[in-house]
Amino acid sequence: MKERFDKLSAHCSRATTRLYSTSFSLGIYFLGQDIREPVYAIYGFVRLADEIVDSFHDYDKKTLLSELRADCFLAIERGISVNPVLNSFQMVVNQYRIPHELIDQFLKSMEMDLDEQVYTPDKYEEYILGSAQVVGLMCLQVFTNGDPEDYGRLREAAMKLGSAFQKVNFLRDLKADHISLGRTYFPGVNMSSFSDLDKKAIERDIEGEFRDALRGIKLLPRSCRKGVYLAYVYYLKLFKKITCLPPDQLMSTRIRVSNSRKLWLMADSLVRINLNVL
Repeated sequence: MKERFDKLSAHCSRATTRLYSTSFSLGIYFLGQDIREPVYAIYGFVRLADEIVDSFHDYDKKTLLSELRADCFLAIERGISVNPVLNSFQMVVNQYRIPHELIDQFLKSMEMDLDEQVYTPDKYEEYILGSAQVVGLMCLQVFTNGDPEDYGRLREAAMKLGSAFQKVNFLRDLKADHISLGRTYFPGVNMSSFSDLDKKAIERDIEGEFRDALRGIKLLPRSCRKGVYLAYVYYLKLFKKITCLPPDQLMSTRIRVSNSRKLWLMADSLVRINLNVL
């Protein structure tokens, strides 16, 4: 029976999320029970594409990503895939009517990672849109159950949150991106002479996006507000740690928030949500 395979597919997406991101896993755990599996499915698909471009260095990444694109849209059309992560994802796309252009935009950004890029401001914005903002919009489609009015009202904040998360990732992963993968995302910044002035300009941009995102989080349905706020708090803490460090330390160390600190943040966040003092 396909129901058994669908359960296996959901399990694979959930296991993928838990293996690759404790922060998002804890955030998803505090979503309403009926929307946890759909968000795991979205993250599982996103992680699959990201792994191709970031990790499969001994293989033909371009071919693998092209095959993933074809398999993804074929799964959506057929309503099934023998790839459990794609099977889980296509069910969410079809159930919640996730616009196909969001998926296409995401895959275009992944394709940009296949080649060395000189990121102009326009290319940078295009990459952020596809790699982060549309992922937030996919999740928003689930959170609002496809309601166009709620989706439109919260769309901008969801995009700001995705953008802030991605830019924090860029700062956290400066060493790996620049040295190991040869990537420099921030336009107009020479990573060989990354200065405090460069860093502070990037941080001001991120601070504004976090502020805009929080206003939207407060308006989210109760079923998802707690989990999204928890992810927001984790990333904000990571960002604050980054702001306290000099540029040369960011270029030599990957900053993280300890698991014990995450548990404290979780407890504090739950109290704030229950008291409605976000």
